[in-house]
Amino acid sequence: MVRVLEAVPNFSEGRDLSIVRALVDVIAEHDVEVLDWSADPDHHRCVVTFIGAPEPVEDAAVAAARLAARHIDLRRHRGVHPRVGALDVLPFVPLHGLEMADAVASARRVGERIADGGVPVYFYGRASDPPGRGLAELRRGGFEALARGWPPGRHPDLPPGSLAPHPSAGVTCVGARPVLLAWNISVAGIDVGQARAIASRLREQGGGILGLRALGLHLVEGNRMQISMNLEDTERTSPLLVFDRVESEVTALGGKVLETEVIGMIPDTLVHPDSAGRLKLPDLGPARVLSHRVAEYVSARGGGRTEISDITP
Repeated sequence: MVRVLEAVPNFSEGRDLSIVRALVDVIAEHDVEVLDWSADPDHHRCVVTFIGAPEPVEDAAVAAARLAARHIDLRRHRGVHPRVGALDVLPFVPLHGLEMADAVASARRVGERIADGGVPVYFYGRASDPPGRGLAELRRGGFEALARGWPPGRHPDLPPGSLAPHPSAGVTCVGARPVLLAWNISVAGIDVGQARAIASRLREQGGGILGLRALGLHLVEGNRMQISMNLEDTERTSPLLVFDRVESEVTALGGKVLETEVIGMIPDTLVHPDSAGRLKLPDLGPARVLSHRVAEYVSARGGGRTEISDITP
């Protein structure tokens, strides 16, 4: 059985493309396949998606974490996206021939190696003990809140007895989770306060949509507003339902939806033609569809034909 583990590191660098390319290159030096990467100057963040067997995926993630710690300084970092680390978030996702317990084991091993390199680690999602710790609670107040000392109840998991974050690289949140949809909806005709209010009403934490995390942001580039979201389970909660709620809220305030952007790979719930048109998605093509790329990867390694149902949800 061909084992496929996905890693989706989020780095706090979206403006210096030489650093972004160096991060992608150090990952690609290992026996993994880089599926996608993107960088955004307003978020001041880049996201890389890569897959492979657990061992090389773990090695690539650690190499990128060390590079990020050397070249990204959060003391000079300003962006609209919450962040606590140079390598801010590192989730592992089991895709083929693996169970969630395998992804948790990878997260734990990688977390130990990152902490051994001097960057404290929080475990989140399925990798925390007990499982289910959220990112919002770990990133509240950003790097600046941690730089003043650990807030009550937020001492890192590793290393034991850690007294402070890394002075420039902060901390890293390492987790395990299922496939999710990371996406941004750009809107016009509303202000940032209204965008934040919409996000607050829609996110699960505010009593809104199940499995939805949302932020309202102002992007200086293009002077537009954005509802930035993660949808944790696209089978349980339809992206179309979320989009319709966003559009309804924006329209009621006299604004309009401009476009939708998917960060990373596309889950199969967005592949249908009616979804792409309704969500105002650009034509992204099969290279951005996660199940398609995993099937190609497995087939190239002698794993035979892989159906969508074979990929871990």
